[in-house]
Amino acid sequence: MSDFVKYHALGNDYLVVDPRRLDIARTGDTARLLCDRRYGVGADGLLVGPVGPVVPGEPVDLLIFNADGSPCGRSGNGIRIFASHLLDREPQLGRGPAGNQVTVRTGGGTSRVEIRDPGTGTVRIATGAPTFTVADPSATDPAARLLRPLVVGHRTLSVVALDDGNPHLVVPLPAVDRAIAGALGEPIAGHPEFPGRTNVEFLRVLDRSTIEIEIWERGAGYTTASGSGACAAAGAAHALGLVDDQVVVHMPGGTVEVGIDADGTVTLTGPVREVFTGELSGDLIARVTAEERETERIG
Repeated sequence: MSDFVKYHALGNDYLVVDPRRLDIARTGDTARLLCDRRYGVGADGLLVGPVGPVVPGEPVDLLIFNADGSPCGRSGNGIRIFASHLLDREPQLGRGPAGNQVTVRTGGGTSRVEIRDPGTGTVRIATGAPTFTVADPSATDPAARLLRPLVVGHRTLSVVALDDGNPHLVVPLPAVDRAIAGALGEPIAGHPEFPGRTNVEFLRVLDRSTIEIEIWERGAGYTTASGSGACAAAGAAHALGLVDDQVVVHMPGGTVEVGIDADGTVTLTGPVREVFTGELSGDLIARVTAEERETERIG
């Protein structure tokens, strides 16, 4: 029986560990070690779940860690990966007429997930409406209401801040590429205005139904795709009045679709793929469980 399963969503990769099979320490140190691409397995994040009892019809609890060990409240790709993993192995937990739905609960809230097409790995997640940081409450123009200046080095950028279970800063620009993300991503993510750090999406609006983004995640750095980042960028473009309710989001790793309902609920639809299963060495297992044993001894 495998100790972990690795998946990716357009190159944004995660390890899934089921604590019922491998009882690892649920800490940032464990995540950093397992996600390290030289000393561990390698991934952008770690998914540990189900956590606690699994009751058919009830939300399934999931812990998400970034590669740097920091907790992640909500990951659009990570939750879609976990839901696909769970229902593939325990289909009796599925809800809905087709038995292809599950609700996943994380630190960022609950998310409804639907396996749209198992053959192509297409999975849809529905989250709540994002919360925007209002720059000028008195403004009636969407841009004036939401856009605010942020000084980064010698540049002043116009940005939109929002939270969809994770903090995001969306930076609209006339053109975006990896070089821009590499140059500005970390200075913005670690900007003094964001003591807890923030995810960053560099946004180019192509037309009313299409956007292009580059992503810098606060806990993983440059990534080829981000589910919550795609939702944040599309949500910001929609709030600014630049796009309609259905948006195709192009990222370096591929394309997803984001919908914004009338009540503000955001949906994300895109592929997830299982890459491989594996067993950890005895030495590595000892290292990722040692901290838990030490904590128990000290406590």
